[in-house]
Parts: sequence; C-alpha cells; structure tokens
Amino acid sequence: MPGDILDNQGRGEASWQWPSIHPEGRKFGAIAGVVALIGWIIFGPWVGWPLAVLTLCVLAFFRDPLRVTPQNDRAIVAPADGLITLIGKVPPPRELTMDDGTGLVPMSSEPVTRISIFMSVFDVHINRTPIAGTVKRVIYIPGKFVNADLDKASEENERQHVLIERGDGLRVCFTQIAGLVARRIVPFVKPGDIIASGQRIGLIRFGSRVDVYLPAGTEPKVLMGQKTIAGETVLAELGAASVIEGVAQ
Repeated sequence: MPGDILDNQGRGEASWQWPSIHPEGRKFGAIAGVVALIGWIIFGPWVGWPLAVLTLCVLAFFRDPLRVTPQNDRAIVAPADGLITLIGKVPPPRELTMDDGTGLVPMSSEPVTRISIFMSVFDVHINRTPIAGTVKRVIYIPGKFVNADLDKASEENERQHVLIERGDGLRVCFTQIAGLVARRIVPFVKPGDIIASGQRIGLIRFGSRVDVYLPAGTEPKVLMGQKTIAGETVLAELGAASVIEGVAQ
C-alpha cells in the first residue's frame, strides 16, 4: 500500500500487483477501446483483434507502478525509468543560470555532471523527483523533436526544466526532453509545491529522455548502459566523489 514502510529489516509486506493506469492515460485507453470495438463490429475480428492489442499497449504505456524510494537525505534517485545513455560534465541549462527577475541566479554556470536517461516506448513514463524539497522553477521551452538519444537534444528539443531546492539550500535540476515520438510533456507540479523524494512530478508521452544535473562535487553511482527505475535507483550520493567502473556481461 502507498505510504507503507518497506525496508531490509522486514518491516512492511511486499507482493506483486497489477500496476494502476494513471488518470492521464485513461482517456487514451478509452478512445482506443472504442475504436477497437467499432472496428470489430464493422470489419470483424481480423481488424478488431489488432486494435484490441493496441488498446492494451496504450494502457500499458500509462501504467503507474508503486515504487519504494530510499529515505536517505544524501541520495539522489532516478527521475525516470530507462537506459543511461550519457554521463559527462556540461554547463547547466542556460535558462537556470540567468537572473529570474528577483536578483537570484538559481545555478552557477560552472560545468556539473549530467546523467541522461533515455526512455523507450516500453518504459514507464511517469517521472519522479530526485530529491525532496520545494519546486523553485518549472520552465517550459518549445523546440524540435529530434532523436532524444542525441546529445544536442538537451539544447534543441522541446523540454521542461524543473528546479528543486531543499531546506538547506541544496538545489538539483532535471530536464524532461521530448523526442521523435514524444510530443507532449505533462507537468504535475508547479513552483511553490513541496514534494517528497520519489514523488510523481509529470510524464512525457510516448518515449523521450530525462537529464539530471548533479550538485558540484558529486559523482554518479551508476554507469553507462545501466537500467534505472524511477524513484528507486540511486544515481548519486551527495558529497560522494568516488568513480566506479563496471563490466558489461
């Protein structure tokens, strides 16, 4: 159940269950179901069955499984399910290094480590916050729809920056990026909202990418090619600067 404490000391009960369908996707599932029914009635099962399978695929895309988020103030958790395709030091998004009109510059322009998570159409597309805190900025930027797996997608594609600030002043930014198939970024939060680590903050329809910008002095605890689980996989620990290696096998 949501809110249960599940840990390595045996507290709580865990069992497999069918994931729920997020309300954002129910309307699409209903439309696909109606089309499948009409196709079946008019053209018969040869058309009806493929459309019924398509309906199940639409519902599966919007699945919203429960996640168990580590309750660790040092942990930065993955905001998305997917494959880590890029890790490197880059300047933060320029939209977050400019004065917002209040005299405050949210982020320094000095390069920081960016982790890019590519979501295929088969991944869960509900995005979650990497840390707990207050939503300071949500900045939507129209753009192109090139392959989200490319590095240039961070600056050219349609995207949305979300900046989270903890009570101690620590800030973490992540960016939702639309891709070739994804054409809609749907936010669940707005500036001023107080959110918990791993809380749902939005989704991107039909495949895309999420970039996470780590605080200075923090190195990844994940590797290129690794799969992540939103709200569960620990991308990094604050203040930890050790470099890890892995073997593909």
